[in-house]
Amino acid sequence: MWAAKWEMLIPVVALLSIFMLPTTVEAAAITATYSLFVSTVIHRDLHPGRELPRVIKDCGLLVGGVLLILGLALGFTHYLVDAQIPDQLVAWSTTTIKSRWIFLLGLNLVLLVVGGLIEIYAAIVVVVPLLVPIGVAFGIDPVHLGIIFLANMELGFLFPPVGLNLLLSSYRFNKPIVEVTRATFPILVILFLGVLVITYIPLVTTFLPQLFK
Repeated sequence: MWAAKWEMLIPVVALLSIFMLPTTVEAAAITATYSLFVSTVIHRDLHPGRELPRVIKDCGLLVGGVLLILGLALGFTHYLVDAQIPDQLVAWSTTTIKSRWIFLLGLNLVLLVVGGLIEIYAAIVVVVPLLVPIGVAFGIDPVHLGIIFLANMELGFLFPPVGLNLLLSSYRFNKPIVEVTRATFPILVILFLGVLVITYIPLVTTFLPQLFK
């Protein structure tokens, strides 16, 4: 932990920036600047003249890909709203599903599949606007619903065989996907139990937000 002290401060810098600066864009810039300072000045893992242009290019490609995903997802979301798909889903859900607990179980299963197949930025833009009115119809706190969504997304990222984190880990560590899946299975079970606790005991996630209302 002492060797990684500078890297462990990155979340602290990010959170402080988010709460102290007007916009998240400025917070992201501060966090990126701090990370660059650690890499180039403290650890000297990155040479400003030789390697920084390559890093900037790679970051530009990554951000460009994310913007394309968000653009397409946002257009699809506008289509769903114009077609009144959320209203139809609310009507179908409240008519077909009578139990709130059964709805939450089905929600977890659907989000697990979504998290394993769809990139999280697209999932946030496309899926969340569909879920919010249904959750409100079943009397689910929006904060609770949002945390259920994010917990399932993380679980989906590790869910075999197409979880994004599994694929990235397999590529990064040059290990077969089966070996990576077997190594992550214990944490997958723990995360699944955590999702069930978050889903069926709302007080776990809504206690602190309620204090600030």
